[in-house]
Amino acid sequence: MIKNVGGVDRILRIVAGLVLLSLVWLVPTNWGWIGVVPLVTGLFRFCPPYALFGWNTCSMNERKA
Repeated sequence: MIKNVGGVDRILRIVAGLVLLSLVWLVPTNWGWIGVVPLVTGLFRFCPPYALFGWNTCSMNERKA
């Protein structure tokens, strides 16, 4: 799988995912489970919509690692 999520994008996705997931326990709603999506894309550094549209936020050095 080719990496297409760069450093800052990755950190923002992980933080947003964790914040949304915390809503599941803080507020009685199931909408917080949507936080799984940015969390997983941040951890795996791959975003399917980015691949579909040909977008990439990785630097050349990050793609090789």
